[in-house]
Amino acid sequence: MKAARLHRIGTHFSIDEITRPEPRANDVLVQVKACGIIPNMKNVMSHYAEWFPFLPLPPLPAIYGLDAAGVVAEVGSQVKSIKPGDRVYVNPGVSCGSCHACRRGEPINCDAYTFLGYFGFGPRSKTVFEDYPTAGFGEYMTAPASSIVMLPDAVSFEAGARFGYLGTAYSALRKAGARAGTSVLISGATGTLGLGAVILALAMGVTKVFGTARNKELLERVRAIAPDRVHVLPAGEQPIDEWVRARTDGLGADIFIDAVGPGAPHTTSIAGINALRRGGRMVDIGGMAEPLPLEMFKLMCFQISVIGSLWFSVAEGQDMAEMAAAGTLDLSVFEHQRFGLAEIEQALDAVDRRSGGFTNTVVMHG
Repeated sequence: MKAARLHRIGTHFSIDEITRPEPRANDVLVQVKACGIIPNMKNVMSHYAEWFPFLPLPPLPAIYGLDAAGVVAEVGSQVKSIKPGDRVYVNPGVSCGSCHACRRGEPINCDAYTFLGYFGFGPRSKTVFEDYPTAGFGEYMTAPASSIVMLPDAVSFEAGARFGYLGTAYSALRKAGARAGTSVLISGATGTLGLGAVILALAMGVTKVFGTARNKELLERVRAIAPDRVHVLPAGEQPIDEWVRARTDGLGADIFIDAVGPGAPHTTSIAGINALRRGGRMVDIGGMAEPLPLEMFKLMCFQISVIGSLWFSVAEGQDMAEMAAAGTLDLSVFEHQRFGLAEIEQALDAVDRRSGGFTNTVVMHG
């Protein structure tokens, strides 16, 4: 098969001909049809190890590609409920399956938790990369059967390749208790994570969605998704807490989803926390890198929760697939930008020119 491989950190991908992987007993072999390009991919390729040395990278030459969707080509001998021809999304989060966290049903807390085609979260990720060396930038990849999300016909492979960012937002909203009657404030609402949080909050029945970001034009596109339920504020125009309370009878938002990334100042996050009502919950999914100065006495007295949320479960991925099939999750907001495997370098460049979260840049196989 063909695969785009990185042979040395800081260089470009090369298109190599390699042996197609074979599924083990509890694995599936997926013929990849589409794989999303992560906006952070260039950083991983160049100097990510310098920033976060505790997050191990796959061994070189490495096949990257985090968000893969495709068709099952073959299943292992112990796989009973998945069959060749099934349309699937591969949740790339893989755990060891037997540690304390895994036995408790908390695989994301496993110290071997690893994103196939991206990076790991602990020293034991090395063995996971050895077991699953292929990912979405290859024509085929293997994955545990337990990582598979079934895709209905209503979800295109291109949209399926966006499930990583969508799932991250969905899990955060679930942890915070998003539902009908609640209000959600989303910082970075025009970005890849933030836009996903907007459409998923709407799908979950959230009554009021407040979105903030820097780009006024993109914010207006976000508002237009559901003008009666989505309210937007360009960054810096007005204090966020005043703006939110004026639209929630003085209470504040029930939930704050912080979707801004490592380059954002901590003041954005603090402003969002200040916009919460008593008992409100803040969930970070963007990974803002500055230390966060928190008034713990205030958090205690107002019963404010600050939560970190890393990824999402296969079950949550299946939820999203079913919501899309039912029409409650509207994936039509995405503009798919397609590139062939041989055009992967152009695809990486295109990510830098995307129209915020509305652009979905994917590598297509076949």
